[in-house]
Amino acid sequence: MHDFEKLGLFYLGREYDLEKREILETPILYDARDLVTHAVCVGMTGSGKTGLCISLIEEAAIDGVPVIAIDPKGDLGNLLLTFPRLAPADFRPWVDEDEARRAGLDGDAFAAQQAQAWTEGLAQWGQDGERIERLRRAADVALYTPGSRAGLPVSVLSSFAAPPAAVREDGELMGERAGTTATSLLSLAGVGAPLRSREHTLVTMILTLAWTDGRDLDLALLIQQVQSPPFQRVGVVDLEAFFPARDRFDLAMRFNAVLAAPGFEQWFEGTPLDPSALLYTADGRPRVSVFSIAHLGDAERMFFVTLLLTQVVGWMRGQSGTSSLRAVVYMDEIAGYFPPVANPPSKAPLLTLLKQGRAFGVGVVLATQNPVDLDYKGLANAGTWLLGRLQTERDKARVLDGLQGAAAGALERSEADRILSALGKRVFLLHNVHDKGPVVFHSRWALSYLRGPLTREQIRSLTQERPSEPPSAAPVDAFQGTASSLATLPSRPLAEQRPVLPPGIAQYFVPQASDGPHVVYTPLVVGAARVTVSDAKLGVDSARDVLYATPVSDGPVPLDWTQATLLETPVADLLQQPEAPDAEYLPVPAPAAQLKSYAVWSKSFAAWLAQSEKVELLRHAATRSISRPGETERDFRIRVQEASRAARDEQVDAVRRKYASRQATLTERLRRAEAAVHRESHQASQQRMQTTISLGATVLGALFGRKAVSAGTIGRATTTARGMGRTMKETADVQRAEDTVAAARQQIVALDAELADETHAIAARFDAELTFDRVTIAPKRGQVAVQFVALAWAPD
Repeated sequence: MHDFEKLGLFYLGREYDLEKREILETPILYDARDLVTHAVCVGMTGSGKTGLCISLIEEAAIDGVPVIAIDPKGDLGNLLLTFPRLAPADFRPWVDEDEARRAGLDGDAFAAQQAQAWTEGLAQWGQDGERIERLRRAADVALYTPGSRAGLPVSVLSSFAAPPAAVREDGELMGERAGTTATSLLSLAGVGAPLRSREHTLVTMILTLAWTDGRDLDLALLIQQVQSPPFQRVGVVDLEAFFPARDRFDLAMRFNAVLAAPGFEQWFEGTPLDPSALLYTADGRPRVSVFSIAHLGDAERMFFVTLLLTQVVGWMRGQSGTSSLRAVVYMDEIAGYFPPVANPPSKAPLLTLLKQGRAFGVGVVLATQNPVDLDYKGLANAGTWLLGRLQTERDKARVLDGLQGAAAGALERSEADRILSALGKRVFLLHNVHDKGPVVFHSRWALSYLRGPLTREQIRSLTQERPSEPPSAAPVDAFQGTASSLATLPSRPLAEQRPVLPPGIAQYFVPQASDGPHVVYTPLVVGAARVTVSDAKLGVDSARDVLYATPVSDGPVPLDWTQATLLETPVADLLQQPEAPDAEYLPVPAPAAQLKSYAVWSKSFAAWLAQSEKVELLRHAATRSISRPGETERDFRIRVQEASRAARDEQVDAVRRKYASRQATLTERLRRAEAAVHRESHQASQQRMQTTISLGATVLGALFGRKAVSAGTIGRATTTARGMGRTMKETADVQRAEDTVAAARQQIVALDAELADETHAIAARFDAELTFDRVTIAPKRGQVAVQFVALAWAPD
């Protein structure tokens, strides 16, 4: 089959004829951008729902779209079971021994049977080991087990950290995040506190106050602040009247019981709950992060799911807008997390993602086998519905109610009822608001080995084999001439009093990193400046404040800026007086005690900065992107990937527009020609029905087959030459009509070939490995503004 994945199309399966119970040739190629309006997948146990959703995640990974997947059942770990060689030895460690015994086979024989089944199954769907290898290369797959060391552990500490500035500056989003976090914490502690309860209000206020100031919290500090809040009034009511100290102590003890519970320390170990790190590796490669929560209790599941979704909302709001698919958030077995009446903590962030995700390119996919316990009003805007076999009439009626609200008259209830009643295993009804109508299809064979839920030992084995991740990269714009550390000064006699210097010499004290038993201050020379680098052609205009410190001596060259060290201390944090009043001081070298020295050093400081503060940036020629000062190569690579995907989508749209009218004209010409054949001879009509092949099996079908831009019978036009050599009827009128049909078919074949060349060119441009040029920008004259050069005392 064609490499449709390069065009942002997800290969989900093939159309299915319910009447004949047979799989047709037309592939179901789902436009990735349609997923930004979200999807719902419903099907009973055994319907093939999990296999379909795993296939969708595989397609996203192949297209370079990262995924966060929440797995309450433990099935999604199968995404790590990808075997390009399709060898029995690769399957052997993962086969189900009980299933092998039921089949009357030993483990080795059953593994060989499974390997053969996967080889043949993939081949039937136009796939092979090469496509599995493509999946493995395209994205990293990580299996996390929060609250457990079986898989990769997850630290929830970051969930109590101050959110990004974009969230803090948005009052509504800040309130939502604090409130949701408070609800999940109270739920974990077994406190059923409604939104307006005093417990919820207190915890929300504590979180909001700390986060507004940019301060992080952890559970231990939260417990302390519950007992002794950093405020005395709640609204206009005195704190003690609103929530007495005795009752606050009881609440603090509930939280403390959670913190002291055996094994709870595992919640604070491992990968931080940072969506950016969960969606991309340290080198910018897309990642599928699977969170297996089957081992957790109900309260712990709700706690974790809420925190994770809240973090995703915060990350999403910090991204730029896009119409392309940036990331997918998938959750299996959503029932209980998104109910129609109740409001569990998880519901608020889910609603936010469903309402706002489209603007940021975040697609949400929700799956369930229990369609009754879903808030269909909240799902009314879901653009894609994937409906499989259902267990009861009640389930079917509930799904039909929800589908009627989403389909907006595109599908009659009676017709939908008939289709749902006839669905078999791995057969689904696809309703996509972006297509011209619903379609029944059979899901494709999954690339991953679907062995069912993994055991703890199997999860541990998978994650132990995982290579360690390299540390995060430093920003690309490494400033040159800043690598040296402060030189060790020669020992000199100490003085208990600060040396007296001329009044014109400014003096500062560097803050102490920690409280030491005895402080000795060393004299240094510090320089503060604002350095600007700009390039109009590259669109770069950035300024940063720097503070350097360098040793000073009595030697022939008392000061050398090339030995300076960049201080992390902001200029505003420099002190006017020492923090340690009983500190001792090293003597000041003679050059540093002369006022005129500082004017000379100020000029040399500016000259040195002009040479050393060069910024090295990365440039991607194809998208004309350039990294920002301070941006790491990983973050730039992610940004270029997103820009490339958006550019590819725009070019595919341009191709659609370019060929739409020609394709519609040829389709209509073919329809008329076939109608003429039908009028001339019923026999010819029957022959036509037997030889017609779906247009959807070609590039034309991929781009136009089911989109609303298509005309009339586009999805049924003949596109190959297999039917062109059929025996023509002897009647002259029939002969002429069939000649016209053959000519129309040949024109469509030619158009398809022309379109294939263009789409392959697009794929080649955007499927190449990302390569970057390095660009160096130095400050121009006048772009170094020295603020001061002064004497500084550094504690030792």
